[in-house]
Amino acid sequence: MTVAAAASAFSALGFFNSGGVGRIQSKKLIPRISARFSIKPSNFSGKNARVQFRTSASGGIQSYDSENEAEPRTYAWPDKKRPRICILGGGFGGLYTALRLASLVWPDEKKPQVVLVDQCEHFVFKPMLYELLSGEVDPWEIAPRFTDLLANTGVQFFKDRVKRFCPSDALGMNPPTVSGAGGTVHLESGLLIEYDWLVLALGAQAKLESVPGAAEYALPFSTLEDARMVDEKLRALERQNFGKDSQIRVAVVGCGYSGVELAATVSERLQDKGIVEAINVENTVLSNAPVGNREAALKVLSSRKVKLLLGYFVRCITEVDKSGIHDKETAKSHRNLILELQPAERGVQSQMLEADLVLWTVGTKSLLPLLEPSDKPHEIPLNARGQAETDETLRVKGHPRIFAVGDSSAFRDSSGKLLPASAQVAFQQADFAGWNLWAAINDRPLLPFRFQNLGEMMTLGRYDGAISPSFIEGLTLEGPIGHTARKLAYLIRLPTDEHRVKVGFSWLAKAAVESVAFLQDNLTKVVSGS
Repeated sequence: MTVAAAASAFSALGFFNSGGVGRIQSKKLIPRISARFSIKPSNFSGKNARVQFRTSASGGIQSYDSENEAEPRTYAWPDKKRPRICILGGGFGGLYTALRLASLVWPDEKKPQVVLVDQCEHFVFKPMLYELLSGEVDPWEIAPRFTDLLANTGVQFFKDRVKRFCPSDALGMNPPTVSGAGGTVHLESGLLIEYDWLVLALGAQAKLESVPGAAEYALPFSTLEDARMVDEKLRALERQNFGKDSQIRVAVVGCGYSGVELAATVSERLQDKGIVEAINVENTVLSNAPVGNREAALKVLSSRKVKLLLGYFVRCITEVDKSGIHDKETAKSHRNLILELQPAERGVQSQMLEADLVLWTVGTKSLLPLLEPSDKPHEIPLNARGQAETDETLRVKGHPRIFAVGDSSAFRDSSGKLLPASAQVAFQQADFAGWNLWAAINDRPLLPFRFQNLGEMMTLGRYDGAISPSFIEGLTLEGPIGHTARKLAYLIRLPTDEHRVKVGFSWLAKAAVESVAFLQDNLTKVVSGS
């Protein structure tokens, strides 16, 4: 298990909204009903027991079978008197809450001990995963190690998966005093962490099981591992089709921000070697985006000959039966997958679409409902999407010791509308969660969270992007200007000063190399022309 200490102060509010992975489109209508989810403590299995765990501290849920599960052991906090804060999940909500806590000024006797748990070694700046496919960024730039980011501030990092948590702060059970324990967290490794305060920032994962064949044949795009898998698949297809007349066919399901950014990036990468087809249940792309962003996206997609199949949803995905094809070369060149497209409106014919690669950007699901239940109910209120219902201070309703942020939080604005599960929302909530933890520990009033929408932006390839800031109505920066502005905005929002400096110099060096190469190409053309 990795144990390290946490990094520098970060207190800025606000975050440009990117469709990135934080805004995966979902058209499935879910009624606003509130569910109750029981999270109960149960005994750990003994040695040689076979146990299947299905959840993680952040990102995707993975199955894990343990033949020799370790005996439960309790984490020994360094100081028995100072408050203990456990943060589950190291995405925008979890990591930035930890950094916010580290940046605040605390009385010595009340400075909290903080533990951050995540299943991965790397934090992932998800809105820039697309740049991995285009080759604009290196993995270390957008996926630094937690141990590097959390250096020198006292935050302990555990690389582990969350098995379950058992709160003991339900209203009516224990009074919400500062001195009493708030509950325990059980990790997959067998470690038990007793906490005073808990932050739920477990994130979400792609929802594939609703469409037959999607889980088997489609690739999601919401984690670093997803991006690597998509890149490897594209490389394999590019090698397979090298020197051949056949084109690579890629189907992108969903035309929200994530789908549009993927379609634009992949089509630019493949150029005339491939065909990208984007499927959307609505009759337009980016239906909830600013008009300027939508128009910029349509312009780029059209210029790259991306075929838009609007007004369709995927009914199922099947694999092509190649048993009747005896020639190996013919079998290789034959399309691997078939998507059955059903029209969203009557009077339109269904379609069958062949593809070599299917990229899935529709729908997400919270990880909270998949934590293991047990015998003493301490109910956590969940909405229909599996997110914890919170009050205006981001505390889980009925649990004064638990805060929820990002994809784990069902926070509604003043009009009752659920905030989107985007990086911008999680970033701002982390700032408030850190402050409100400080206020709760120091017996000060908690601040109500107010989301400030600073605008929306997206990448459309190596030299294309679009930004629509909310503070200048009607303005959209697009093309190379929008692309550069977006990268600068995200550079500012990287987690620590040290990492920002390293990445900034790296991007400047790459820009210098590209400029020199561009000048050399132009000089060569001039000389050859003369």
